Amino acid sequence: MDTVGLTFDDVLILPRRSSVVSRSEVSTHTHLTRRIRMAIPLVSAAMDTVTEADMAIAMARCGGIGVIHRFNTVEEQVGHVRKVKRAENIAIEEPYTIGPEATVAEAEEMMETRDVSGLLVVDEDRRLLGILTRRDILFRAPLERVGKCMTPRERLVTAPPTIGLEEAKKLFMEYKVEKIPLVDGEGRLAGLITSLDLVKKTMYPEATRDGRGRLAVAAAIGVRDEAFSRAEALVEAQADVLVIDVAHGHSEQVIRLLRRLRSVYGDDLEVVAGNVATPEGVEDLASAGASAVKVGVGPGSVCTTRIVAGVGVPQLTAVMMCAEAGERMGVPVIADGGIRSSADLVKALAAGASSVMVGRLLAGTDESPGSVVVRDGRKMKIYRGMASLFAMMKKDGRYGDDKLQDALEYSYMAEGVEAYVPYRGSVQDVVSQLVAGLRSGLSYVGARNLSELRERAVFIRMTEAGMRESKPHSIEQA
Repeated sequence: MDTVGLTFDDVLILPRRSSVVSRSEVSTHTHLTRRIRMAIPLVSAAMDTVTEADMAIAMARCGGIGVIHRFNTVEEQVGHVRKVKRAENIAIEEPYTIGPEATVAEAEEMMETRDVSGLLVVDEDRRLLGILTRRDILFRAPLERVGKCMTPRERLVTAPPTIGLEEAKKLFMEYKVEKIPLVDGEGRLAGLITSLDLVKKTMYPEATRDGRGRLAVAAAIGVRDEAFSRAEALVEAQADVLVIDVAHGHSEQVIRLLRRLRSVYGDDLEVVAGNVATPEGVEDLASAGASAVKVGVGPGSVCTTRIVAGVGVPQLTAVMMCAEAGERMGVPVIADGGIRSSADLVKALAAGASSVMVGRLLAGTDESPGSVVVRDGRKMKIYRGMASLFAMMKKDGRYGDDKLQDALEYSYMAEGVEAYVPYRGSVQDVVSQLVAGLRSGLSYVGARNLSELRERAVFIRMTEAGMRESKPHSIEQA
């Protein structure tokens, strides 16, 4: 009973003597797991109102990473992972193809479904015959054959699969084309390079990428019957990280699943596990094979676990205790929940977190799932906790059922709520503001990187009066 649990509003960080001349001097690079590095310490939450493919693409381009939520079918989740992996690529190894006997209508449907502007035309042996673009089928009859509409192979610029990045740039500049199919010595299709992908690589130099230049993405799994088969499908889809995402991560189910994943995949697979709120939780998950541990029981704005169950640890204290254990065990910890501003981000990282998972601040952006609605003249989006009634009904297959009695009789004690959050525009704008605040915090402490922030940060307790003083006060705002 002697331990006092503190959260972000209970403390401030002392300003220190600083030699940092400009905030641009500081580095925000960090580790998500032992092996995966990121340019910024931000992770979008594995929630169905926060992270699907669009959010994960945006987060990776910003230098962070997104975790595709698990409250969908395995096929849907795999589809999101694959969409992220195809969003940017130096070389697309499996470009979309079509046969010469297919119709224009079939080609149009494939382009629409897969959100591409062109298809490579191949024969039964995958020998390249040509390319079909939207321009090729403009004004064509729906039943015309692809082979009669395509741009034939002899008019295409092709390259061998071994072509390097600089050589590809020269070909794009010389021939002014948008796509270069990669063809092996026998004329078979081996891949595709697009000028747009090369441009995107230049546009997002700090993007989080895998070893093949594709955007990195994480995906969540649970611990119930389908967990391992879902994990297998996500590994097959080449997700970079699996996140065992449950409310109480310090459990035998999570430990068993971790050990099973390690026994099958060895050290090649990056697995984050959580959530926990104690040093013992970090130690047990790390010992079972976790590559990083997620910390936070009850701090989220739409989480009611502490009110319902009476269990949890205020987030700053939880992060501090767990970060010490993480350092002993050699695993990073991810602070998950309770982040309302860049100040909270700075405090979580100063307390020892290597990265921070964000939900509410990203739920109102263009890239989060769901539509913008207008309430009382304000643009809003829906945000819900993944232990809320509606989220659990969706997972259980009841979401969308018109039978109100089903919901009333649903035998689940919700530990989250559903709410509206303000519309915030693009993810990039929100992330830029958070990172700007982080850089400012580093400069006040005299730290040039996150490691120095942890070393130099000194917390002081703050009263409620101190919190009121911290905000705009004694003025009439315009």
